[in-house]
Amino acid sequence: MTATAAKKGKSRARQREASGFLSDVASLRKRARKDIDDGAVVSGYGIDPAQAVAVLNAALATEMVCVMRYRHHHFVARGINAEPIAAEFLVHSNEELAHADLLAKRIVQLGGSPELDPAGFSARSHAEYVTAPTLREMIRENLIAERIAVEGYREMVRFFGDADPTTRSMLEGILAMEETHADELADLLEED
Repeated sequence: MTATAAKKGKSRARQREASGFLSDVASLRKRARKDIDDGAVVSGYGIDPAQAVAVLNAALATEMVCVMRYRHHHFVARGINAEPIAAEFLVHSNEELAHADLLAKRIVQLGGSPELDPAGFSARSHAEYVTAPTLREMIRENLIAERIAVEGYREMVRFFGDADPTTRSMLEGILAMEETHADELADLLEED
């Protein structure tokens, strides 16, 4: 067997392997047309969509509680070091709001509705809304909330796993930002 023939044989073998990777085109098209009202949730979605939406709505409530706590701390921060720390609280608040937007969008993609009624945020949130009388206590409460978020997002990443790589990837991005927030707040506590 010549080198050229061997290359052609390997190429054909790869094509056969690749064609076995996906469904045949006719079946793929048929499944895409079936249950079209389900939008992004296709038959191979490996999680109960209602359960996925419930998990994401809890994360959404957590983010909204964090947005409000950080904003509150931004406005009430007082003391000699308050200005740069208050500015950091506002940055974190805006980043938490961006996380909430990502979560709400994904909830809709999965056929759910984002639960944005503020009356239910505290009950669904993993983190607590805690006001604090001093700058140091504000930093501490925000760090506690970030640590809760880090653990919660790690659990969610495992929950979605390979069954929903799109949601898992989004959650991994949020997790990375929450870890950064926790690190920044820990640094602020050390400086104080």
